Amino acid sequence: MQLDHDQLHKLLALLGDSDIQELRLEGDDFRLEVRRNLPGLAAQVIQAPVVPAVPAGIPASTPAPVAAVPSPPPPAAAAVRSDLLEITAPMVATFYRAPSPGDPPFVEVGSRISSGQTVCILEAMKLMNELESEVSGEVVEILVENGTPVEFGQVLMRVKPG
Repeated sequence: MQLDHDQLHKLLALLGDSDIQELRLEGDDFRLEVRRNLPGLAAQVIQAPVVPAVPAGIPASTPAPVAAVPSPPPPAAAAVRSDLLEITAPMVATFYRAPSPGDPPFVEVGSRISSGQTVCILEAMKLMNELESEVSGEVVEILVENGTPVEFGQVLMRVKPG
């Protein structure tokens, strides 16, 4: 089985629209693994060459070489400061920073927020859900671009309490 660049794009687009969480596919010259919604990991795509089972001219009793598949890099633990609290998505939805196009965002990096304050809108199934902060403090990071899909549990913002 061969998989070209266009076929890979189409496959990933179909998977993005489905509820499939993990897929493994192997062909003559590739191995593809796709995972999503795993805590602390972004979606992963691994493609590595496969070594033939027994090269020509080598007796069958000789062990075949094994292909090395690169392991995904470990999550960056140092990137998250322990003094920050995270505001996460309670559902799969589309993230919006403002109440409507052209309006100013609910919060910016550096904004002071209080518990119960609306920090964004999450659109799910044509319903606009205001997400209220459960913490008070200063918004240090906004990790999602306006209008992009988010997953359940995905970190949207980080807040320095206070």
